[in-house]
Amino acid sequence: MAAPRPLTVALVTGAAVLTRRALKRRIARSPLWPMPALPEPVSGHSRRRATTVRRLLVTGRTEIAEGVVQLRLEGAGLARWQPGAHLDLVLPSGLVRQYSLCGDPADTGAYTVAARLVTDGRGGSREVHEQLREGLEVEVRGPRNRFPLAEAPGYVFVVGGIGITPVLPMLRSLAASGAHWRLLYGGRSRGSMPFLAEVEKLGADGDRVTVVPQDEAGHPDVAAALTGLAPGTAVYCCGPEPLTAAVTAALPEGCVLHLERFSAAGGATGSGAGAGSGAFEVELRRTGRTVPVAAGQSVLAAVRAELPHVAYSCEQGFCGTCQQRVLAGEIDHRDTLLTDDERGDAMLICVSRCRSRRLVLDL
Repeated sequence: MAAPRPLTVALVTGAAVLTRRALKRRIARSPLWPMPALPEPVSGHSRRRATTVRRLLVTGRTEIAEGVVQLRLEGAGLARWQPGAHLDLVLPSGLVRQYSLCGDPADTGAYTVAARLVTDGRGGSREVHEQLREGLEVEVRGPRNRFPLAEAPGYVFVVGGIGITPVLPMLRSLAASGAHWRLLYGGRSRGSMPFLAEVEKLGADGDRVTVVPQDEAGHPDVAAALTGLAPGTAVYCCGPEPLTAAVTAALPEGCVLHLERFSAAGGATGSGAGAGSGAFEVELRRTGRTVPVAAGQSVLAAVRAELPHVAYSCEQGFCGTCQQRVLAGEIDHRDTLLTDDERGDAMLICVSRCRSRRLVLDL
């Protein structure tokens, strides 16, 4: 039997190589091949809000004020971020909590966050204070930014206590650029107010900073701080609900308000915030399951009964951790976070519901 000619061998070998490469590309597009490739998954987020999951090492832990610890989380090649951004921390228990970045946005080797201990809270801050020690690795998601620093002719900041954390990088940026800004900073006492010395130093030129410790001067005069502002002034507020409500009520006409809340507007609390109104069913398109949602049950609770890994945090509709993409159904939005644009194809499943009989989620 004659040996194959070299040209024939080369052609057969080349065809095999090309076939193998094509098959690898096809499988890469769809790991379930030969089933059709699914659209790009966006589980938990809209297409505009993809997040990165990393494990970072706690390399620094400092008490910077009464009941406030600052953590330095190190890792290689971290993403740059803009003032106002935050991280989702996945705590050892599995709880997810959001903490504003308060370090240097240009530092790609570490993220810095600060957390106040809330003794009557739901346990997240207590876990941060008691368990996140130097040498421990922690999973983080982000950074994400729903409180960005917008361009404006002038800025007024009204913050309470730990609400200074997202604002501090903004103040550093504005001070460096020579922009016009003022800060009203309130807290229980000077000792409880994080970053107070740095804030006062940033505002030393021009008497920009007003500090109001409650034990010395009572509550901040929000109305006076917002009187006489020029149209177009950006007003930033981060703090507890009474403070954000006061700023909202006193906002001058023509000014633009930017809020970051500690809790849901109106004081809604707990997973029951997503209950109420009629029952419906939720199709989880990617997993091929359909789950019923009772009238007294949140979408989050129903979905987690089938998919326990679905992330959540506040259960009040203001943090965004449980945001999911909606493929079909009439959404009953009950959150205080999403923009009108985002509400077209996304919902926060901890509080929002469905007006139709069926909701389809990209899960």
